[in-house]
Amino acid sequence: MDASLAAKLDLLGRPGTYPEAPARVERVETHMSWVFLTATHVYKLKKPVRYPYLDFGTVEARRLDCELEVQLNRRLATDVYLGVIPLVRDSNGHLHLGGTGETVDWLVQMRRLPAQRMLDQLLRSGAVEQAEIIQLARRLARFYAEAAAEAITPAAYRQGLAERIEDNLRELGSPEFGLDPDQMQRLAGLQLSFLQRHAELFDARVRQHRIVEGHGDLRPEHVCLLAQPVVIDCLEFNREFRILDTVDELGYLALECERLHAPQVGRWLLESYREASGDAPPDALIHFYQSCRAVLRAKLAVWHLRDDGRHPPGRWLATARDYLDLAQRHADAAGS
Repeated sequence: MDASLAAKLDLLGRPGTYPEAPARVERVETHMSWVFLTATHVYKLKKPVRYPYLDFGTVEARRLDCELEVQLNRRLATDVYLGVIPLVRDSNGHLHLGGTGETVDWLVQMRRLPAQRMLDQLLRSGAVEQAEIIQLARRLARFYAEAAAEAITPAAYRQGLAERIEDNLRELGSPEFGLDPDQMQRLAGLQLSFLQRHAELFDARVRQHRIVEGHGDLRPEHVCLLAQPVVIDCLEFNREFRILDTVDELGYLALECERLHAPQVGRWLLESYREASGDAPPDALIHFYQSCRAVLRAKLAVWHLRDDGRHPPGRWLATARDYLDLAQRHADAAGS
């Protein structure tokens, strides 16, 4: 960590930096950001990292991503994303949040949501009401109905799914992770078989304009069940990852509810979406998507083994194996 980055993090960790003058500041590190929380607001600083799927290596790249994050997230959380704030250095070389001077970085500013109303917390405490999930499903159904259909051919859509299945197999089959290669092969075989044998299901989804630019990372920790539900933290840095089938995305949220031992909540979500949207995909298709999503989550878990020193390796391997078990369960439910 170079001195300038250390100085930025030091400044952002001080309560006196912020206009709301908080009593304390909490810092949370994620894979791609540092998040600073006051009692009322959230400030997100992007890490200056480069990966095959994103490049935050320059100040300008981080500015553009911050602006895109605000723009995209206002689709489902209109009044939560307040804007983008510069981090500046004055003529004396001192750093400030906002104001005049040389811009050395950018931050996303958000209104802080109540932690006790986040869906993951409600699931863990068993406090989710069906009426709240119905309202969420209706909000998401409107969001998808308003989204433009993606200009993609049925063949291209199926090819993209096949490529992702094969990529997941390659990554998870790497000897460095010590996972069972036979399990990877079985899962990929079931998924590819379903994709080939039921091509008409996927082609129909394209023709019915169900492939849209969605949220991209619809998980319980990104859903807040307020009087009007809001969804935050969309996957802003790569548009390709947001192009998906609406029931792929909803199935993903249902899968995560299942993983948190609340499968009924996922069923409420899917049933309510069907009723609100008039979209009635077969259960087998949703199980296929959920199996693929679970494998993707397993891959993301083991990737942490390469560059995350904040958690013991056993945690990520256990997470990956849990997801692979879920993937097998849903692949079996989908059939081939």
